[in-house]
Amino acid sequence: MPKNKGKGGKNRKRGKNEADDEKRELIFKEDGQEYAQVLRMLGNGRCEAMCIDGTKRLCHIRGKMHKKVWIAAGDIVLVGLRDYQDDKADVILKYMSDEARLLKAYGELPENIKVGTKNT
Repeated sequence: MPKNKGKGGKNRKRGKNEADDEKRELIFKEDGQEYAQVLRMLGNGRCEAMCIDGTKRLCHIRGKMHKKVWIAAGDIVLVGLRDYQDDKADVILKYMSDEARLLKAYGELPENIKVGTKNT
């Protein structure tokens, strides 16, 4: 039988369950950032999102979030706009459904955005 030379298997890669569901501070957009709703996932760490300003952008999921924070169609995300490419953006943060409802209540998100549903 072959000797195990690794440091563990699938469960080690998963890591410990960092309790991400505890209350975190609500982060609002700054200049150079925009709220967006994910329209569809494209694979390879990319997604298509409709920004609040009405522009459809190709968004790249940053490496810190890639394979750690799962993003699905209909999610509200904060994207960083690129000053040299207007049709592309980078996903900075994914809002949980309760955080997205708070953003809508504060008037940051327009009323026509449906929070927590797939809007394609």
